[in-house]
Amino acid sequence: MKKKLLLPLLASAALLTALPAKADIVLGGQNWTFNGVDTLALTAVVPGGNQPQNVQCIICGANQPQQLSTFGYTNYGNAGNQTSEVYFSTNVSGGANPGTNTIGSGYDGTFLRNYLIASGDNNLRFTVGIDANDTNTPQTLTSFFLLNLTTKTVLSAFINGTAGNIASQNNGTGFPDYTLGEFDISLGQDIHLGDQLIFFARIDGANDGPDSFFIQPIASTVPLPATVWLFGGGLAGIAALARRRKKLNGHGQVQTA
Repeated sequence: MKKKLLLPLLASAALLTALPAKADIVLGGQNWTFNGVDTLALTAVVPGGNQPQNVQCIICGANQPQQLSTFGYTNYGNAGNQTSEVYFSTNVSGGANPGTNTIGSGYDGTFLRNYLIASGDNNLRFTVGIDANDTNTPQTLTSFFLLNLTTKTVLSAFINGTAGNIASQNNGTGFPDYTLGEFDISLGQDIHLGDQLIFFARIDGANDGPDSFFIQPIASTVPLPATVWLFGGGLAGIAALARRRKKLNGHGQVQTA
């Protein structure tokens, strides 16, 4: 797949610090390995739709009453005026709070792939929409990861976000502001059938109401035959979409909350 440079909010700003190569990062008290990583770009593109009504939240500052009953999420109960919000997603129907910087229940990779396919996303690529709310003082998306919980590896990463990079553009719960991507969960050398996947987000300077992260499927331009993709069924033939990730060289270790 096409690789993106690690960029901050605007291309004119300084480049983010490069991802550590073949390194470990500490999240939730566990080491995660950078075997090969898709780097993510944060852009001021406002995702379509109204987040509580038609897309699925993964890490949410408030309850999501219209979330699919089968699609679990973290509801961390945003209280505002927090130095940092540091949370993993958790696949608990109706929402649950695993606790600050605490690993929740992973999503089965097959479940996520089937959800994307049912949304017309046969290429298994998606973005994450961000709903940011502030008191006219911009908050900072410091980091965001998609992790393979089974193998303890980093699949996609946004790190060292520049200060104030998610100033609210559409204040109010449910009205999204930014897009983070692109993610790819097709099968390959770093995702296998049966692997559990989990998301992680850190926002610093959280000064207002609920901030939330939600999945935005990318509709495929050429749909595959319905007989190939069955929501809730087998995924025969999906291995043909094997991903290719950039391999990173070198050594080092990064610590983060």
